[in-house]
Amino acid sequence: MSLRHAILTALLERPSSGLDLTRRFDRSIRFFWSATHQQVYRELAKLETEGLVRTVPQPPSRGSRKEYEVLGNGRDDLLAWVGQSEGPKPIRDPLLVRLRAAAALAQGRESILAQMRLHRAEHQRQLDEYLEIAERDFKGDLDEAGQLRGLILKAGIGLEEFWISWLEDAIADISVMSDASTDRY
Repeated sequence: MSLRHAILTALLERPSSGLDLTRRFDRSIRFFWSATHQQVYRELAKLETEGLVRTVPQPPSRGSRKEYEVLGNGRDDLLAWVGQSEGPKPIRDPLLVRLRAAAALAQGRESILAQMRLHRAEHQRQLDEYLEIAERDFKGDLDEAGQLRGLILKAGIGLEEFWISWLEDAIADISVMSDASTDRY
C-alpha cells in the first residue's frame, strides 16, 4: 500500500483540500495508515502532475485553497491497485524485539514489564476508541460502503483485543518467573 492509494481513496469519498485531507488522516485514516501533513501535500502534488487528480475551481477568496478531486486515470489507478494481490505483512514491533533482546541479555525483566503495561494501557485506550466509534457510527442499516468501512473497524477491534490478551498473558507469565530466573532473563 502507498500513501497515493490512501489519498485517492479519501478523495473519491469526498473531494478535499490538502488541509481537509490531513485532518481526515488525523481523525480516521490514521487508524490504518499514517502520514505527515508534508507527505500528504507532496503526494497531492505528484498525483496532480501525473494527471490522477485535479484542483476543483473555487470561488475567489483571500486564500489560495485548492480542493482536489480524482480524475478517471486516478480512479483506474486505484481500481488496478484494489485488484492486486498482496500477502500479509510481517509484524514489525519494537516491543517484541526488546523482549527478544531481554532474553538474549538474560536481564531486563522489570523494564520489559513496565513497557508491556504501558502498551497494554495504550491498546485498551485504542480499543475503547474503536468501540465508541462502532457504537456511534456503525449501528443500524448501513449501505455497502458503510458495511465495508465497518469491516475495517472490526479488524481494528480484533487486533486491539488480540494485543490486550497477549500482553495480559505475557505480563502474567513474566511476573511469576522465579527470582532465580531474573538473573538469567
